[in-house]
Amino acid sequence: MSNNIFSKDFAGRKFSLKANYVAAQADGAMLVYYGDTVVLVTAVSLKTVREGLDFLPLTVDYQEMTYAAGKIPGGFFKREGRPNERETLTSRIIDRSIRPLFPKGYYSETQIVATVLSVDRENDADIAALIGASAALEISDIPFKGPIAGARVGRINGELIANATPEMMKESEMNLFLVGRKVTPGTAGRPYDVELVMMEGEAKEVPENIIVDAIKFGLEAIRPVIDLQDEMRAAIGKAKRIVEEVATDAELLAKVSAAALPGLQEGYGMPRKLERYSKLGDVRAAVIKEISDGDAVLAKKVAAIIEHLESRILRDMIIQKKKRIDGRSSTEIRPISSEVGVLPRAHGSALFSRGETQALAVLTLGTSSDEQRMDYVGGEEMRSFMLHYNFPPYSVGEAKFLRSPGRREIGHGALARKALVPVLPSAEEFPYTIRIVSEVLSSNGSSSMATVCGGILSMMDGGVPVKDIVAGIAMGLLKEGDEVVVLSDILGDEDHAGDMDFKVCGTEKGVTALQMDIKIDGLTEDILRKALAQAREGRIHIIGKIRETMTAPRGDISLYAPRITTVKVKAEQVRTVIGSGGKNIRQIISETGVTIDVEDDGTVTIASADAEAAARAVAMVKWLTEEAEIGKIYRGTVKKIVDFGAFVEILPGTEGLLHISQIAKERINKVTDVLQEGDEVMVKVLEVDKSGKIRLSRKDALGQEPTK
Repeated sequence: MSNNIFSKDFAGRKFSLKANYVAAQADGAMLVYYGDTVVLVTAVSLKTVREGLDFLPLTVDYQEMTYAAGKIPGGFFKREGRPNERETLTSRIIDRSIRPLFPKGYYSETQIVATVLSVDRENDADIAALIGASAALEISDIPFKGPIAGARVGRINGELIANATPEMMKESEMNLFLVGRKVTPGTAGRPYDVELVMMEGEAKEVPENIIVDAIKFGLEAIRPVIDLQDEMRAAIGKAKRIVEEVATDAELLAKVSAAALPGLQEGYGMPRKLERYSKLGDVRAAVIKEISDGDAVLAKKVAAIIEHLESRILRDMIIQKKKRIDGRSSTEIRPISSEVGVLPRAHGSALFSRGETQALAVLTLGTSSDEQRMDYVGGEEMRSFMLHYNFPPYSVGEAKFLRSPGRREIGHGALARKALVPVLPSAEEFPYTIRIVSEVLSSNGSSSMATVCGGILSMMDGGVPVKDIVAGIAMGLLKEGDEVVVLSDILGDEDHAGDMDFKVCGTEKGVTALQMDIKIDGLTEDILRKALAQAREGRIHIIGKIRETMTAPRGDISLYAPRITTVKVKAEQVRTVIGSGGKNIRQIISETGVTIDVEDDGTVTIASADAEAAARAVAMVKWLTEEAEIGKIYRGTVKKIVDFGAFVEILPGTEGLLHISQIAKERINKVTDVLQEGDEVMVKVLEVDKSGKIRLSRKDALGQEPTK
C-alpha cells in the first residue's frame, strides 16, 4: 500500500485504487486500475453555498477519451464532442447511485468527473468509474454515506458470473449492472450488510427467482472493493465537513400546518393530476404569502415545511389509510386503452394510454443503410433497432423551449429498447432496420413503461414478426418501520414521495429489462421478491390488455414500407454487381428507383415500396451475376478477335472462346470474314471446364433464340 496504492482481487482480477497521485487540487482524486483499463475520477464540492439554494446541485460527467483506445476522433474538429449514448447512460448510473447518499441539507455545488484514460476491452470502464467515484468521495472531506461499489452480473450456461469480459457477455442470458452500499450493523454475524442502491439491466426472458439470485450474487461479489475503500479511508481519508441540521421551528411548523393542512388534504383528495396540482399550488402560494409577509428567507422555510407536509399526507394515506390518490388498491393497475393504425402513412403506429399517461409509438422500417453506427472507445456497434423517447413540455402541462434530448430522455429510451430487443426477429427472418419513436403526449408516471407497451404494439401493427408481447410496469415502495407497502403502477406523486422506483419489463415467460433506484436502507430479499412477484402479476394483466387490441403481428408490412428482397451472390461477384466506380449499381437504381445495399459476403439487399420495381432490380442483379450453363444459348458481344477465334461476352464480365471451327457450318479462312469486334452473336455453351474457361459454338446456335 505504498504511495497510496490499495489493491484487492475483484472477480478474479486485480483491482487497484491510487489516491491523490494526480489532480491534487480536487477534493478527492482517484486513479482506478482494472487490468489495463484506467479511469481518473475526481470529486470537487464548493465550500460555499449559493444564496437561496435549497437542493444539492450535483453534476456527474463520465467521458471516454478516444486516445484511451489509441484512436483519433472522427469529424472535422478531430476532438471529442458531445457525449455519446454510453457516456450519458454511465453518467446517469453514477448519478443515481450517489445522489441519495449525500446528507439532507447539504447544498454545496458538487461535481464528479470520470475520465477514461485507457481501455483494454476486457475490464469495463463504467464499473471502474462508479467505484472510483465512491472512493474519491470517501477519501475527501465531502460528506457522503458510502462506500458503494458496482458489478456487472451475467449468467452463462446456468452459472452466475461477475464482471465477465464483453466477449463472454455476448453468451449471457442477462446483463445486470448493480450497485450496493455498506450498511451497518450487519446480520447473521457479519460486520456489515451490502444492500442494493441502484440496478439497471436487460435479460432474455429470465424468471424472477433467477433475477433475485443474481442480485444476491452481485452484492456479495462487491464486498472486496467495499473493504478496499474502508482500508483506504482509514489510512488517508480526510475529516468530513460538518453539515448542520437545520432544526425545524416548532412554532413555525405548527403555524404552517394549521394554515396549510386543510387545503393540502383537500388537494390530495382530487384524483386528476392537473386539478390536484392547481389546488396544491394555490394553497402553497396563499400560505407562503400569508406567513412570510414578503420575507424571502422565511418564505423558503415555509415552502420546505409545506413540501414535508405534502409528502407526509401522501405517505399516511397509503400506509395508514390504505388509500391511494386515485382510489386504487396497492396492486391495482390504472385503466388501460390502446389502439393501432392511428397514423395512416406511418409503417406502424400505436396509441397506448394508462390512466393519465399516454404515449404515441411510431414505427419506421428501413434498410441496412439506415443502421445506426455507435462509435465507442471499446469498439464500434452497428445498431439495426433504435428506440427514441421524446418528452415534450406539454405532456405535463408546461410551456418550455424545446431542447435536444436530455439524459432522462436518453435513459428512458435505452431502457425501453433493452426491453424489446429479446423479442425481435433475426436479421435473416426480417432484414429491416427498425426505428420506434415514442412521443409522450401526457404523463403522470410510468411514461417509459407506456413506451414499452406502445412500442410492441407499433411493431405488431407494422407487421414485424416479434416473438412475444412485452409489457412494462413501474413499482413503488413505502416503508416505515416494519410497515411495508409495495405499489403497482405508480403515479408521479407516489414516485416523488416514495422510497423506491422499480421498473420491470418482460413477457409472460420472464424479465427482459429492469431499472431500480432506492432512496432508503432496508430493502430486504423478501421485499425484493414481493416487488418482483407483484410486478409480474401487473405485467401479465397489461399483456392481457394489449392482446385485446392485437393478438399477433399483422401478416404483412405496410404498403408504404420498403419491401426488402435479399439476393445471395458469390463474394467474388460483389465487384461485378457494383461495377466500375459503382456504374452497375447506379444504373439499377436509376432504372428502378430501388435502394440497394451490397455486403462483402455477397448479400445484396433490394428495398422498394414498388413490388414491380423490386422484381426488375432482382432480375438485373441476377443477370449481372449469372453463370454460364452448358447447353444454354446466349446473345453475346464480340469483344476481341484473334487468329484462332473470337472472345465473346455472354454475361456481364463473363467471356468465352468461340473457336474458328465453331463460327460457321462451313469452313472459313479468317474470323474477320464473318465477325467483327462489337458484333452481337448467338452462341451456345459447349463446355465450362474446372478453371471456369468457357467454350462456345455459333454454328450450333444458328437460327435459334437465346434461352437466357
